[in-house]
Parts: sequence; structure tokens; C-alpha cells
Amino acid sequence: MKKTMLAISLALLSTTSAVNAADYVIDTKGAHAFVNFKIKHLGYSWLYGRFNDFEGQFSYDANNPNNAKIKVVIDTASIDSNHAERDKHLRGDDFLNVEEHPQATFTSEKITFSDATNGVVQGKFTLNGVTKDIEFAIHKIGEGDDPWGGYRVGFSGNTQLKLSDYGIDYDLGPASTHVDIGLHIEGIRQ
Repeated sequence: MKKTMLAISLALLSTTSAVNAADYVIDTKGAHAFVNFKIKHLGYSWLYGRFNDFEGQFSYDANNPNNAKIKVVIDTASIDSNHAERDKHLRGDDFLNVEEHPQATFTSEKITFSDATNGVVQGKFTLNGVTKDIEFAIHKIGEGDDPWGGYRVGFSGNTQLKLSDYGIDYDLGPASTHVDIGLHIEGIRQ
């Protein structure tokens, strides 16, 4: 009898934890989310840019953060380095090859928080037709009610990618073999 009650209690607890997770849509319409990057230019300075068009969703429960999940889809043609000719080159075969690979995607496989605000996300990132396992540190910025009757939560994360891992071998010099990627999101609870 006690074992049966314990099993039922554990089943109810696991169900309750799953029910408490909320689904969020990344607020790209309100421009409260960014995918940006930086890469060294010849080792002398930083070149900054962003992807203007992307979308995504995630699930998150502050009481059970390690069950969180996220998926992001980036329109690679929306790359913007604030220089039209350079962006045209970046969209071409030497770099993103957007004609053949119009999207980059990230899907989490595991999220592990070490405390209430810091964690590591592991998952699959696809760019230029190549899928690799990546991980990156994340930081929870905050969560709460918004002025429009909704509820929001925001995170920031960064990682570094080796360009040649994704079939990008254009010679930018020895100081420019890696690109730093930042994902800064604010989600609206659905």
C-alpha cells in the first residue's frame, strides 16, 4: 500500500512539473530579441553584425529549469553587417550560401542550470548545410508581468563557432577563423 501511494505521488509530481512549464514565443515582432555576431577583421579590429530575421520558441519553468527547451530558425539572407557589398559577399558561396541553405537552425537537446540564473545549453546547430553539436553558456536576465497584460522571460547566451566546421574556408587570415555568436531573447508566454 505504501509503495503504491509513493508511486502515485511521484507520478503526480512529475506530471505537475511538466504542466507548470510554459511555452514562449521569442518576441521578434517587437524587436526584443537579437542574433548578433562579431569576428576579427585581419586581427586589427572587430566586425559586428546581426541577422535581422529569425523566429523561435521555448518552454521554461523557473521551478524546473533543466526541462527547458528552445528552437530558433534564422533567415541567413537577413545578415546585416552595415555594408551592402560585404553582405552580398557573405550571402554568397564563400560564406553562407543562402541560395542552397536559406536557414540556420538551433534545437536544444539538454539545458542544465547551475543556479537560478546561469546555465549551459547543448544542442544541434545547422549552418550552411552542416549540423554540429554545440553548447553555450546562458544567463537568465529576468521574468515577470509586462505592461500589456502578458508575462515575459529573457535570456542571453553566447558561443564561438569555428567557420571551417561549417564548410566556410574563405581565407580571412589566421585571426579570423572563429565567429562569436550571441542570442539575446525575450519570450512572451503563450
